[in-house]
Amino acid sequence: MRLLSLLLLLNTSFLFAQPADYPALLSLQRQGELRDAWLQERAKTILPDLLRREGIDTWVIISREYNEDPVLNTMLPSKWMGARRTTILLIHDPGPDKELETLACARYAVGDVFKQAWDPEAQPDQWARLAELIAERDPQKIAVNRSEHFGLADGISAYHYEKLRSSLPAKYQDRLVSGEKLAVGWLETRLPGEMTVYRQVMAVAHAIIEEAFSNRIITPGVTTTEDVVWFMRERSNKLGLEVWFHPTVDVQRAEGGELYAFSSRPGSTVIQPGDLLHCDFGITYCGLNTDTQHNAYVLRPGETAAPAYLVDAFRQGMQTMDILTDQFENGKTGNQLLAAALAAGKAAGLRPTIYTHPIGYHGHAAGPTIGLWDQQGGVPHTGDYPLYPNTAYSIELNTRVYLDAWKTDIRMMMEEDGFWDGEGFRYIGGRQEELYLVE
Repeated sequence: MRLLSLLLLLNTSFLFAQPADYPALLSLQRQGELRDAWLQERAKTILPDLLRREGIDTWVIISREYNEDPVLNTMLPSKWMGARRTTILLIHDPGPDKELETLACARYAVGDVFKQAWDPEAQPDQWARLAELIAERDPQKIAVNRSEHFGLADGISAYHYEKLRSSLPAKYQDRLVSGEKLAVGWLETRLPGEMTVYRQVMAVAHAIIEEAFSNRIITPGVTTTEDVVWFMRERSNKLGLEVWFHPTVDVQRAEGGELYAFSSRPGSTVIQPGDLLHCDFGITYCGLNTDTQHNAYVLRPGETAAPAYLVDAFRQGMQTMDILTDQFENGKTGNQLLAAALAAGKAAGLRPTIYTHPIGYHGHAAGPTIGLWDQQGGVPHTGDYPLYPNTAYSIELNTRVYLDAWKTDIRMMMEEDGFWDGEGFRYIGGRQEELYLVE
């Protein structure tokens, strides 16, 4: 199988034990080393551009152990499982052509990026020291992670925000602003090195689906959709991978009747010849998430290929994906992309529903929302966020198709992860080009 032949071009002496026909996986140690290297590069390249783009000279990120800000979690070294006591990071831009200061107002340095800037012996009060650090730099805008509409950018607790305000002189209290766009920009922007490994992450996810939708796992008339779901969970676990949501496997068939609602999970069903199978599955590896929906057909006795009407339905689904990604353009908002793609799809005779989202450090990640399944007229606020270069997306949608042979509609549900480099869109690990076949 073509997906199962891809190997990560890194030192194989540190590989995790796994089935021989799967893509190679790095040990936890190598994953940690890789993520630490990425963090150092991100701090030197992404942070300066972000602060200057948004006109912010100081960004303060505050978290307490077991109540971590989503942004702070991505700035911790790999050997830290979370914040320690109260962890305060301060990022300051001293001006053009100067390196950022990345400081930790904490009892420890936070990895190699954030240098320790508080000595409890010299100043016992951590908050007083934070106020000193800010006053020494006299910033005009102090960003904190508060946001009404982006949950991932709303990481500061109510207590910490009030504590910060009360610790600062009045003139600096008036300079506190939302760090929403800094947080979203940090989380959504991908490094070239991250995208190299992302291809490997996608190859692993595709390989698990490819095995799940095969006769190695499915015996028609015996195997249930829940059996396949739990195979995907078990296979991920044995590979040392996490899933970020419980997978779905469902069936559409000629006598299936009404399509199941998106607001509820499909029940367990025995898989039969003639079924159209669909899965929704996502793993986490090297801190990067996947989100994939693929489709398979269970051959009837005597069949060697899927019926032409299902092949055509699959083609219509791929056409909808192409129409959406053709709309990508720097500066367009998620709502503009949605409206343009829906209009173009309907003009082409398709019946699309689009609910595409950013992906990266989180499954439903930071960035522009491009439709929700129940909000096809646009999504307020998160849908108004613009498209930036070097960002990744789960192209998630369905195309409704009427099948004369089944005398009913089906949804051709598809999802593949892709990357926008600012000039063009590509699928990170390729995409499903044809239906998997289960004999």
